[in-house]
Amino acid sequence: MAKAKSSAGALGNILEFLAWLTGIIVSLAVAFGMINGILSIQWIPGGVVEFFGWVVVITTLIGIVLVIARQFE
Repeated sequence: MAKAKSSAGALGNILEFLAWLTGIIVSLAVAFGMINGILSIQWIPGGVVEFFGWVVVITTLIGIVLVIARQFE
């Protein structure tokens, strides 16, 4: 039984990592789409959308650094 729990825990960790990585990739894809003008928000000026695209990039990178730092605690 202990082995089943161990492999289930490992699978859960892998799925959790993949979900986190997918979120990072999607966040960056949307942010760069906003920055490059490919994605827009109706009634919001392009400069504002571009600014918030950069906000998403910066906060995503901060999140990545925090997760990596937490691993070394």
